[in-house]
Amino acid sequence: MTTGKQKGQRQRRDMSARRRGAAEREKREEEEEEEEVEEEEEGYRYEEVSPAEQRSLADGEEDLEQALQAAREAEESGSKHQTLRHIPEVVEDFLRNFLRRFGLIRTLDCFQAEWHAPGRADARPADFVPDADTHNRLLRNELETVRRETDGFRQAVFTAGETLVRTQRERDFHRLQHRRVAQDKNRLIQDFRRLKELSASRGPAARQLEEKHQAALRHKMLLSLERDRVRVHLAAAADPGATQEKQHETDGSVTQSHRADEPAGHTADKHPKDSEFPLAPHLAPHLARVTESRSPAPFSLSSSIQAHDLPISCLDLHPHKLILASASEDRLWRLWALPGTGEKLLTGEGHTDWLSGCSFHPDGGRLATTSGDTTVRLWDFTHGCCVSTLAGHSQASWGCSFHSGGDFLASCSADRTARLWDLNSERCRLVLRRHAAAVNSVCFLPRSGLLLTCSADKTLRLWDARLGLCAQTLRGHRHPCAHAAVDPSGRSVASCDARGVVKLWDVRKASAAVTVDTGPASGNQVAFSPSGKTLAVAGSDGLVKLVEPVSLTVTCLSGHSGAVQSVRFTQRGEALLSGGADGRLLLWS
Repeated sequence: MTTGKQKGQRQRRDMSARRRGAAEREKREEEEEEEEVEEEEEGYRYEEVSPAEQRSLADGEEDLEQALQAAREAEESGSKHQTLRHIPEVVEDFLRNFLRRFGLIRTLDCFQAEWHAPGRADARPADFVPDADTHNRLLRNELETVRRETDGFRQAVFTAGETLVRTQRERDFHRLQHRRVAQDKNRLIQDFRRLKELSASRGPAARQLEEKHQAALRHKMLLSLERDRVRVHLAAAADPGATQEKQHETDGSVTQSHRADEPAGHTADKHPKDSEFPLAPHLAPHLARVTESRSPAPFSLSSSIQAHDLPISCLDLHPHKLILASASEDRLWRLWALPGTGEKLLTGEGHTDWLSGCSFHPDGGRLATTSGDTTVRLWDFTHGCCVSTLAGHSQASWGCSFHSGGDFLASCSADRTARLWDLNSERCRLVLRRHAAAVNSVCFLPRSGLLLTCSADKTLRLWDARLGLCAQTLRGHRHPCAHAAVDPSGRSVASCDARGVVKLWDVRKASAAVTVDTGPASGNQVAFSPSGKTLAVAGSDGLVKLVEPVSLTVTCLSGHSGAVQSVRFTQRGEALLSGGADGRLLLWS
C-alpha cells in the first residue's frame, strides 16, 4: 500500500518536474529567439548550414507536409461521415487546454498549425474547449429534445389518424344523407310536375267554382241590401212625415261648385252630372237606433282573426249590418261577417301601393279606399269591381269619408290638401288648402255640411263643404295630430296626437273641453261609441284604451302584439273591433 502511494507520489513529482523543465526550456527558447531577433536586428549574420543538415531539414519539412496532407485527406474522408455538429477528440482538447492553462501560447499556435490543415487554424477556437463529459451532456440533451419532439410528432400523427378516420366516417354519413336528399328531391320534383299537370287540367273548373262563389256572395249581399231597401220603403209608407222630409231634402237648392285646380271658395263651371248639395240635414239610418241611455260596460277579448299578412291600416263598419271592412298594407281590402267565426266575404285588389283607409257608402253597397298610390277608388259590391278611380292628389292619400247623402266623398292627403269629390260627375268639386302639413284624417259631421280635417300642423279645421270656407280652427295640440272623430250627436270632436294626448272639443265653443293623456305612445285613431259616452283610442304601444270623458278614467285592453292602427264600435256599441300591425282583427265584447 505504502509502495503504491510512494510510486504515485514519485510519478506526480516526476510529472511536475517534467512540466517545470518543459516550461523552463520553452522560456529559454523564447529568450534565445528574442536574442537572435535582437542580434539579427543588430546585423548579426547566421552561420551557414551544411548540405547534410539542409537535406535533413528538407526531409523533415517534407515529412511534415506529407503528414499535413495525410491529415487533410483523412479529415476530408471522415467529414463525409461526420454529423452537422463537429465534436473534437478528447486528446486534442486535453492538449489544447493544457497549453492554454500554462500560458504556452506560441506552442499552442504551433500545435494548431501542425494538427489542423493549413488555412483552417482560425476555424478552431483558441479558447478552452469543453471536454468529453460536456459534449456527452449536450448530446444527451439533444437526444432528449429529439425524443420529446418524436413523441409529440407521434402523438400528432395518432391524433391526425383518428381525425382522418372520424372525417371519413362523417364523409360517408353525409354522402349517404346527400343521396337520400337527392332521391327525395327527385321524388318531390316528380310529384310537383304531376301536381302542376293536375292543376293545369283542373284550373278552368276551379276558376268557374270561384266565379260561382263570388257571384253567390254578391247575390246574397244584393238580396240583403234589397231587403233593407224594401224595409225602408215600407217604413216610409207607414210614416208620411218622413217621406215629406225626404222630398224636401231632394228639392234643396243648388250650391256653388269649385274646380279641382282652383283655391277653395272659387266658383267653377257647371257640369251636367254635378250633384246638388242638400240644404236640409240627411239623417243616417243607424243613428235612429242608438240607445243613448246605455251605460258603459267593461270589454273582454271575444275572438281573434288573422285578417291580413301585413299591418291593418283602417277598419270601417257597414252602416246597416255586422259586416266589417279592413284595409291593409298588403294592397288588399276584405269584408268580414261578424260576429261568430268572422267569415271572409269579399276580397278586393287593384291598388298599386299600400292601403291607408276605407269607408262604406251610406247605402252599404259601395266602398271607398285610399292608398299610397295617391288615388281614391270606389268599389261596387254588385259588380264586384272598381267602378271609379279618383286621381288628383299629388302624394299619398290618407283617408276618406262619405257625406250622409251619398253623392259626395271627401279625401285627405299628405300633399296638405283635402278634396271633395262628386261621385256622379266623378270630378273634384273642392280643394281645401289651409293646412301647413299633411292632412291625416277627414270626416263629415253628421246631419250637416261641415267637414272636419286633422293635420300634422297640430290643428283641426271645420270647413263649410258647400262654400269651401274654413269656419273654425281648433288649436291646442303640441304635437302632430294623427286622427279626429265626431260623436254621433255632432256636438263634440275628439282628436289624438303623436304623444298620446287626447282632446275633446266643443264644436259650438271651438275650445278644448277635456284633455286626457294616454301616452307616451302615440294615438293612431279615435272612435266614439254610439252613445258618445266612451271613446276608444288605438295606441302604438299595442293597447286599446277606453276613455270615459265624464270621469276621465282610462281602461286598457291588451291583446295585440304590435301597434293598434284602427278601432271601431258596432252599431249599438255592444262590441269593439280593433286592427293592428300584427295583421290581426280582434273583437272585444
